Amino acid sequence: MRYVTHTLKNGLRIVLAPMPGTETATVIVMTGTGSRYENEHENGLAHFLEHMFFKGTKKRPSAKAVSEELDGVGAQYNAYTSKDRTAYYAKVGSQFVDTALDVISDIYLNSTLPPKEIQKERGAVVQEIGMYEDMPMRSVADVFDALIFGTHPLGRTVLGPKENILKFSRKEFEIYHKRNYVPSNTVVCVAGSFSEKKVLAAIQKSFGRLKEAAAPEYTGFAWNQHEPRVAVKEKKTDQTQLMIGVPAYPYGHRDEYALGVLTAILGSGMSSRLFSEIREKRGLAYSVHAWVDKYPDVGYFVVQAGVEHGKLEKAVSTIVAEFKKIKRTQVSGEELKKAKAYMKGTKTLSMETSDEIAGSAAASLLTFGKIRTLEDYLKGVDRVTAADVQRVARDIFRGEHLNLAVIGPHEKAEKLEGILKI
Repeated sequence: MRYVTHTLKNGLRIVLAPMPGTETATVIVMTGTGSRYENEHENGLAHFLEHMFFKGTKKRPSAKAVSEELDGVGAQYNAYTSKDRTAYYAKVGSQFVDTALDVISDIYLNSTLPPKEIQKERGAVVQEIGMYEDMPMRSVADVFDALIFGTHPLGRTVLGPKENILKFSRKEFEIYHKRNYVPSNTVVCVAGSFSEKKVLAAIQKSFGRLKEAAAPEYTGFAWNQHEPRVAVKEKKTDQTQLMIGVPAYPYGHRDEYALGVLTAILGSGMSSRLFSEIREKRGLAYSVHAWVDKYPDVGYFVVQAGVEHGKLEKAVSTIVAEFKKIKRTQVSGEELKKAKAYMKGTKTLSMETSDEIAGSAAASLLTFGKIRTLEDYLKGVDRVTAADVQRVARDIFRGEHLNLAVIGPHEKAEKLEGILKI
């Protein structure tokens, strides 16, 4: 895969990823800001602003005008806000790349934030918050983040509390936008089939007029946990949702690939240890999986499962037992090989399409200051040894660092705390 990068005088970075033979093109504009860059009173503003970018520009004065133009070329388009980045994108047939670039650039650079639309959109965002509150499988992550990060910005939700949404003023949107949407913190990427010369000229013309400004700063986080913690959100549900995890590593850590292999062995795929033990052998859950969440300064490893209410304690103790086992006994060569092949195979498959390549390249440039290619990833995985996996397991799986978040009809956490011993 060939990537061509350019940096404008104002600090904005451009990535072009030509893909000969494909019939699509994806345009993405990504900025390195999100809910982590909000103070407590601003919480939810980054996500609300993302919604407002689609409400009209001078050239396209309404949400309908924006959507009709993209719908008119059959585009797949959307935006998302996370804790440390926000992105706007459109994927089109390659013959419509000019339209996608023009519309995405326009909403990013020229949104007018109409006051009437802000007022109307409050209701939509409040309903979105309510929708996810009714989805314990998703909202358990908010309980977990609040438990592991506490009052730090990383412990807050991306959507924010309803009371904030109902009182944001247009001025607050402008202040947040000016502080965080700056060229030095923005990447524009186009991947797929397109004219490199023509697309580059269009991006330079549109984004080159942005004024140079310093990138926003975030509040750092340092782990300070000395005993296991449990958070139970009592709620009437048909199934108990749980997440159990530990502090791990940030982006770029020397053991990030070893942690990835450890995660694959424990909870990636239907032949992983946790799936085999929790579902296939014991029938404790329908689904169980593990993953890693990472930021520039911190990260965590976590396992999520949905279980019968009466099997919560058994499920937790079984997961903890698997943590103990992988600390105690080095994985076999066969299991290591399988986990590596799983990681390399799924990553390779994920990088087949223009939208995945565009999103990955933009995120990589924001995070690392360079493009980390598929080849870089495959080499990193190949270097991991069984000794590396065990060393990382012994490093992160400590009883005093365990965190358990639960949503379901449960009142007491004392018995669960007693299980969290490694």
